[in-house]
Amino acid sequence: MSYPKRLIEVPDGAILSRDESKNLIDRVIKMSKAESIQVNIGGGYSANVRFADNQMSTAGGITDFTVVIQSSFGKKHAVVTVNNISDEALQRAVAQSESLAKLAPDDPEAMPALPPQQYTEVNAYFDSVANLTPSDRAKAALTALEPARTAGDLTAAGFLVTNASSTALGNDKGMFAYHRSTNANYTVTVRTKDGTGSGWAGGEHNDWNQVDIAGISQRAIEKAKLSRNPVAIEPGRYTVILEPQAVGDLVQLMGGYADARSADEGRSPFSKQGGGNKIGEKVVDERVSIYADPADPQILAQPFDGQGFPLGRQAFVENGVLKQLYYSRFWAQKQGKTATGAPTSFIMSGGNASVEDMIKATERGVLVTRLWYLREVDPRTILYTGLTRDGTFLIENGKITKALKNFRFNESPLFMLNNLETLGRPVRLAGTEAGGAISVPAIKVRDFNFTSLSDAV
Repeated sequence: MSYPKRLIEVPDGAILSRDESKNLIDRVIKMSKAESIQVNIGGGYSANVRFADNQMSTAGGITDFTVVIQSSFGKKHAVVTVNNISDEALQRAVAQSESLAKLAPDDPEAMPALPPQQYTEVNAYFDSVANLTPSDRAKAALTALEPARTAGDLTAAGFLVTNASSTALGNDKGMFAYHRSTNANYTVTVRTKDGTGSGWAGGEHNDWNQVDIAGISQRAIEKAKLSRNPVAIEPGRYTVILEPQAVGDLVQLMGGYADARSADEGRSPFSKQGGGNKIGEKVVDERVSIYADPADPQILAQPFDGQGFPLGRQAFVENGVLKQLYYSRFWAQKQGKTATGAPTSFIMSGGNASVEDMIKATERGVLVTRLWYLREVDPRTILYTGLTRDGTFLIENGKITKALKNFRFNESPLFMLNNLETLGRPVRLAGTEAGGAISVPAIKVRDFNFTSLSDAV
């Protein structure tokens, strides 16, 4: 089948320049007969290497490109997605979105298309990632594989994925946004062959040169060796040192509850009894500040949401006090507030202590590498349950003395951050269960609630 010649060619990797993106979006808009149209385009190249059982298992790359077309008639709207940018395919997708929109029920929360916006320029694209070769990725994997093979009693498994992409969106009211980014993510798990020990480490950044691949591999190996033959201690409330990965999984949950609408409707831990919200009230230790900022050097996230609304710095907690909640355009209009958009990054301030410093200052406590399988218990207090994993250790008299069996815990980041003793330096995480770009410190807290033991390694 032949298609009409495209006005632009999607380059290798499907990463378009700003001008190419604008031209493609304008092409689609000219085809529209709807009252309003928005076009989102995105593409890129993702490459990976995976290893397990001390050997390479898979390697590959994926090139993808999509055009998402939303047509609207008043409060009716519908979306069609296509990955063919020939005139014929685009015209067919536009017509289909218009037909579906006319059949759709009214959306009572539909908002008008945005006019032109001002965006913060975020330089998130690095050649160090974009130019990485399959050989480079294989050499990175060998930083875990070769030491594990040499040790003889360790088995390494891991995943390294790199991405280079571009995103753009525009509408018939003149709004246009463009962002280009790269990302490198590496995670590795090392287990002892006797099945008793497991260690994990990971890292992520937009710049390959900021990911300490060899250091990540070495940390996982050391954790695996240390965690052999774990012993059981009684569950209960302990002084706990949580490494950044464990902090991120739990504390990031606060971001999901910082929505102004849920607070105003009485469905949030930040709802005030009798109505209203807790803005202006102290909610955690005064050393804690939590914010979102797509331009932060450790984050470098997209500075707009899927509707083209600009995302700037949002300070949710400052010195322990709840300063703001985030507002969608609809809820801001309904409440007479200023819209902020939903954050796509999460940053928690820190201190200067290292994990080693915290261990030395602990008479008796537990060191936790990371958490797993978090599930909500009580949304009004952000109480969650979950398990420790891949390296849990007993601290006695300032030293790690034993590997511990894993615990199940019941804990809230609000409770935990009110029991704060020490803050470490914030670091970029290799992702969390909730996802997104995250930077948080290691912390030491008292009275962390371990409820039971787990035999899982």
